[in-house]
Amino acid sequence: MSEAGHAIVVMGVSGCGKTSVGAGLAARLKAPFVEGDELHPEANVAKMAAGLPLTDHDRRPWLQTIAARIAAEPAPVIVVSCSALRRAYRDLLRTESARPVAFVYLHGSEALLASRMNARRDHFMPSALLASQLATLESPQGEPGVVTVDVGGTIAEIIAAAAAPFVSTILPD
Repeated sequence: MSEAGHAIVVMGVSGCGKTSVGAGLAARLKAPFVEGDELHPEANVAKMAAGLPLTDHDRRPWLQTIAARIAAEPAPVIVVSCSALRRAYRDLLRTESARPVAFVYLHGSEALLASRMNARRDHFMPSALLASQLATLESPQGEPGVVTVDVGGTIAEIIAAAAAPFVSTILPD
């Protein structure tokens, strides 16, 4: 990667730590962080809060908003959290973001993810939707520009593993 014009999307199912890892990665890279959940249309948030999974039709405008936000960012690097569950969603981000996009895939066991979701307070996504997210997930492993990080460690360990591939290529000396 060059030193300018990149986006890093921290992705995975709900409960994997996208917000915490994304914010930590952005701080480490001295880059702005955008919480993708904040860009959901109100109808999507209401649907998920009601325990209903989103469809591809529901997700498309949200993904386009994320891509537009990435494209509009003046900073040389931006970190964004986004579930990006399907290859088609990642491809949309790759093609519509107007800059190279790398993905940090946060991977964990269903039991660990459910435990984290059940411990959260004040989040619109109920743990009952974890199974539908896992069913929707198309693993990005093997796709170009994807770093896979296991989320079984501490938040500091996870952020360090997520940052490692980017620190020498993005941070100035």
